[in-house]
Amino acid sequence: MTVMIRLLGAAVVLASVVPTLAAQAPDGAALYREHCKECHGAAGRPTKQALGKYKDIKAFDVAFLGARSDDSLVAVLKHGAKDGKEMKSFKEKLSADEMAAVVKYVRTKFGSGANNP
Repeated sequence: MTVMIRLLGAAVVLASVVPTLAAQAPDGAALYREHCKECHGAAGRPTKQALGKYKDIKAFDVAFLGARSDDSLVAVLKHGAKDGKEMKSFKEKLSADEMAAVVKYVRTKFGSGANNP
């Protein structure tokens, strides 16, 4: 009987913790709007202003995203592109979980969810 009460208690604790953990997952869409939209645009296409500043900025389309793994996209967020000349690093602004959430959002929103390579 005591074991049953402990298991029931543990189940109640887990049931209350799981929604809290899910609620704390980073919001990739909000992070994209805050950190990426200015250059990469709302539709995943570079803005004119961004193209004027960064000549080699890429559009987030199926071809671009299909040719890159999630790890490679996270690496660009973490390290930047072309020594920061084409894209600055976001390692001081985004956690690893937040970077992963942005990549998931970009892939889902602009790349038909494809997770190739």
